[in-house]
Amino acid sequence: MALDNPVLSRNPYFNGKTPQVGETATADQLRQMYDRPAGAEPQTQQGLPQQTQPQAFPAAGSALPASERMTYDGVIVKTAMLFGTILVGAVVGWMFPVLLLPGVIVGLVLGLVNSFKKQPSVPLILAYGVFEGLFVGAISQVFATTYYGGIVVQAVLATLSVFAVTLVLFCSGKVRASAKGTKILMIAMGGYLLFSLINVGMMVFGATSNPFGVLGMQIFGIPVGVIVGILVVIMAAYSLVLDFDMVKTGVQQGAPAKFGWTAAFGIAVTVIWLYVEFLRLFAILASSRD
Repeated sequence: MALDNPVLSRNPYFNGKTPQVGETATADQLRQMYDRPAGAEPQTQQGLPQQTQPQAFPAAGSALPASERMTYDGVIVKTAMLFGTILVGAVVGWMFPVLLLPGVIVGLVLGLVNSFKKQPSVPLILAYGVFEGLFVGAISQVFATTYYGGIVVQAVLATLSVFAVTLVLFCSGKVRASAKGTKILMIAMGGYLLFSLINVGMMVFGATSNPFGVLGMQIFGIPVGVIVGILVVIMAAYSLVLDFDMVKTGVQQGAPAKFGWTAAFGIAVTVIWLYVEFLRLFAILASSRD
């Protein structure tokens, strides 16, 4: 698809485009090849043979032995390892909420770096897991202290439930990614990002005293944050579908096993986004009852 999760879609193995392994001959090279007498040697440049025939793309991953290709089991193991580092960071962040700001800043920087890297870096991906864990643990502690202790358990269970249902529906073939759905998602994400920036600006400049800004306001007795939160959860769930679809494409394309870390990173980004949205959704519901 042209529009997918940017974390995974930058890699040709995940977007369905076979990587190029050789350059195609130009029109001039083809003309020289056909004009050359039969049996003549190809022209050389600086003592090196010049490639004059177009090289067909081999099947993706065909040059790799099966043991070096990406597999579903490999992705599961790498994803579990990454979430293990996130959990460790979350425990530390829960104990020391003051690490919230460093977790946000460093986690964001590492997230961007890993997103734009063409080759996965295991240390950078695991470092991202640690700092995102600090952020998740610290913000969970802040919300639990500010609202009620059970909010974290509720957000975790809701996140796991959405993840499990989405995975089951995807594996059963009942839910599939589509080009139209992906375009709608990207437009919705762009609109949500703009709305979030405006909302934060209003809160910073005192346009609203509500701790959630516009999200804390009510329409017909329903907080705006609840309506927006449900829509965002649907967006995040569809992002999971895109993640699963691109992992499937990567396995079918025979991507190198190391790209299982890229897949794990993409899934982690979506799951953390989903968890934070649930955390805020339940907090808005709790504040509206007060």
